[in-house]
Amino acid sequence: MATTQRRGRRAMMTSTELNAFLAEQRTCRVATISRDSPHVTPLWFVWDGHALWLYSLVRSRRWAELRRDARMAAVIDDGRAYGELRGAELTGTADFVGEAPRTGRACPELDAPEALFAAKYFGLPAMPHDGRHAWLRLVPRTVTSWDFRKLPHG
Repeated sequence: MATTQRRGRRAMMTSTELNAFLAEQRTCRVATISRDSPHVTPLWFVWDGHALWLYSLVRSRRWAELRRDARMAAVIDDGRAYGELRGAELTGTADFVGEAPRTGRACPELDAPEALFAAKYFGLPAMPHDGRHAWLRLVPRTVTSWDFRKLPHG
């Protein structure tokens, strides 16, 4: 995974900070490519230290767009005041993992992300399946991070 920085090294998150940030945040904004324009939607996710796992409705515009063109970006950010802003942009190609829609059929590749997701969003030890969602995995090609809390103030 390549890491880039647009605002100077001192405002960039370290890999430890980035992993902790991505593990604690709850919502990302997913950008896909439609036939005539970009399309951005919010989505819950989990980060496993290597990939962003997204549980998407399979009958959504986002799913259809990624089936047509799997390139995507995700932005995860936090903060209200300028000096509190921090976040990351992850870009790459979506992989479709497991059955679609997901009904819970055995898929060892999904054991870890489903355990993380069930605990994070439902407070459960196992993932509930509704037969409407399926998994997308984004192993980032590039990551750009920022943390304005590191900038000198004044």
